[in-house]
Parts: sequence; structure tokens; C-alpha cells
Amino acid sequence: MANLISQEDIMKTLDVLYEKTLQGLGAVSPPVSELAKDYLKVNSNIDTATQLMHAAQIAKCTTSGFVSGLGGIIALPVTLAAIPVNITSVLYVQMRMIACTAHMAGYDLKSDQVQTFVYACLAGISVNELTKKFGIKFGEKMATASINKIPGKVLTQINQKVGFRLITKNGEKGLVNLGKMVPLVGAFIGGGVDLAETKIIADRAYEMFTKHKIKK
Repeated sequence: MANLISQEDIMKTLDVLYEKTLQGLGAVSPPVSELAKDYLKVNSNIDTATQLMHAAQIAKCTTSGFVSGLGGIIALPVTLAAIPVNITSVLYVQMRMIACTAHMAGYDLKSDQVQTFVYACLAGISVNELTKKFGIKFGEKMATASINKIPGKVLTQINQKVGFRLITKNGEKGLVNLGKMVPLVGAFIGGGVDLAETKIIADRAYEMFTKHKIKK
């Protein structure tokens, strides 16, 4: 019988991967704040630095060497062991790129609201969808404190959308065959992550955190 995972399983996995994104994985990948700092040292322009980071991360995660080097990421809770290594590795690479984008734009990655937005971006929820379905306003002027004013009930609704978006495709009652999840988060092709999918996520992250800024 095929392994099935629930919405709760995927959200627990995202939480663990987010923690590892902030803390890093030893010599394999530094904390995301250090990654952002390195790119901003090279180019102080946030827009340019972000684009350079995206290009490098997309190229890096499409090689089998980098992804296979994430072996330490498998130090996940036993309850999450049913989720394949390739899926958690892909999620980590893409989540790290999104979080770095947010950090470079001045957002506090320790904020629950920012964490939820990173998840939403990973799951394919766009700025337009956040605006139409959840009433979150975006504009050109950034007010980093304003994102923390988004109510907890709205965050819960977005997280519910994230969970179902990632794992419910032709599934029932929040459960789906893991094989059907791969196209949504990036598939391995010859040992590498799907380039096109990661590029789409990079563009979405740029639109959400760099191009558009949260309004008060």
C-alpha cells in the first residue's frame, strides 16, 4: 500500500525544515542570514543581490551534488520518517531560497507571519491570491512591523491552504499518495531538482517579498 501523509504531517515537516533553514546544516549550508549577508556584501542593492542569489541557488539545486549533500537534513523526527528524503531535500532547498529573499528585503524570519508567507510562497500561493482570499494588502512601501498585525486566524487559514495545496491533488480527506506531491514541489530529474519549478518559486518569492511590500 502506498504511503499516505496528512496535512498535519506536511505542516510538521515544514516547521522542522524552517528551523533548519534558520539554523543551517553545518558545513553543508550556513544559516540563511549568513547567505543573505554574503550576497548583500557583493551588491548592496537589494533587488540586484536577490536576483543574483536566485540565479545561484537555482543553478546549485539543479545539481545532484548539492542536493545529495543535504544528508544531514534527514535528522527529522521519527514521526516524519515516512516522507521521502528527496521530497524533504527539495522543500529545504526551495524554502531556504524563499526565506533568504524575505530576509534580504528586511523581513523578520522569526515572525510567525513571515514564516507563514514563506510557506505560502513555497506552496504556490501568489500575492494576488493572498490579496483576494485573505484581504492582505501589498504595496511599494515596506512596513516590516505591519506584517505582524495580520491576525492569527488569517495565518491559520493560510496554513490550511498551504497544507492542502501541497498534498491534496486527486486525494481525499487531506491524504494523498506521496508520488502525486512531487510535481508541486519540484521533481528529481537525473538526480537534480526540476529547474523550471524552482525558477517559478524564485519569481514568486521576488514578487511577494521584494517587488511588493506589505502595507499597514
